Amino acid sequence: MQPSDARTLRGAAIPSALAGAVAIVAGLLLGGAKGALGAAIATVVVIAFFSISVVAVSYASKISPQMMFAAAVFSYIFKILGMFVLISVFEDVTAWNNKAFAWAVIALTLVWISAEIRHTLTTKTLYIDEPAAPAAGPKADADRSP
Repeated sequence: MQPSDARTLRGAAIPSALAGAVAIVAGLLLGGAKGALGAAIATVVVIAFFSISVVAVSYASKISPQMMFAAAVFSYIFKILGMFVLISVFEDVTAWNNKAFAWAVIALTLVWISAEIRHTLTTKTLYIDEPAAPAAGPKADADRSP
């Protein structure tokens, strides 16, 4: 993973984890133990799903810049399908509060996206490659003659 990608991951994961802790406390206060469990599971799901995207795009950038877009699209499709699977498998589960889970997923997704945008806007990343300096040697000296 590139250092810039690791910084982006940390810049979004840490605020999301902190917001997840707040969501767990809110779930506990509003929905009891089942609400806290729903918020905790939502925290894990959101952090895992978004981390998969960052890791996939980072890995694809090592292969080819053109692969980054494909990795982003396929990781997005994977996350959507994964969320549909989770929703259908756990539709009738009564071990946790489904509303706390749903609201925590929405809130933590917004926190992750906001933190990622904030990190991207505040990070000074060079996007222009400096031209290579001409090599010194007899040919370079001949080019400078008046």
